[in-house]
Amino acid sequence: MIHTYCIVWIFFFQLLSLTGASESGIVGGKVSKPHSRPYMVSLQFSGHHSCGGILIREDFVLTAAHCKDTSQAMTVVLGAHDISKKEKSQQWIQVAKYHQHPKYNGNHDYDIMLLELQKKAKLDRYVKVIQLPKKDGKIPANINCTVAGWGQTGAKKPSSKVLKETTEKMQFSFECKSKWQQYFNVNHMICTKFRNKTGGVCQGDSGGPLLCNKKPVGITAFTLKDDCNNPKYPHVFTKVNFFVPWIKKVMKAVGNVA
Repeated sequence: MIHTYCIVWIFFFQLLSLTGASESGIVGGKVSKPHSRPYMVSLQFSGHHSCGGILIREDFVLTAAHCKDTSQAMTVVLGAHDISKKEKSQQWIQVAKYHQHPKYNGNHDYDIMLLELQKKAKLDRYVKVIQLPKKDGKIPANINCTVAGWGQTGAKKPSSKVLKETTEKMQFSFECKSKWQQYFNVNHMICTKFRNKTGGVCQGDSGGPLLCNKKPVGITAFTLKDDCNNPKYPHVFTKVNFFVPWIKKVMKAVGNVA
């Protein structure tokens, strides 16, 4: 057992990690009903899933800022359930421009990004936009919300190629702050608690949504590195409603806001 306070916090810092990695996934949970979440997006590099996202306008995807990789081209895959197959429902569109939040500096805060697509997505039964929450919307604690994503189902476990989902429970902000301390901004972030049995988001699930009452209230930001299913450390999400004015401002510059 480690007794020295300083050593504990050095060790803690080493464990802290953003969820942006080459694999992704939901620990526990269940396989989503195919195409029941038509707003879900798989962000891919060279045909490999890297991050999640949501379609909020025919030509814009909302995701996490740390999902950006300038070394290779990103492709947005819409209408997917099984990303290991070329499903007829899928639409593949290149990213034309990355709009990271101007205050994002590579750390945890302001971890939000808009992807401007090269062409508009064709909306159909498999591909639909999801409405943003109101900027002043309240998010009550202790309600069950849903997370969804593709890929790795736990540390050193194989990736799931089909969309999976599970529930996590909203935490009070003071509980999030107490655990994550300087890494947690109560104005810009929210967090959830979860059980080992039901699990939740894991390394690489960045950019995917936290859905409460069918609204995307959060964007997956970070978990505990190498132990995402440790219930002592809440999962952290960027608070979408705080950033709604910025999101609308960016989209308005490219056309009429949906």
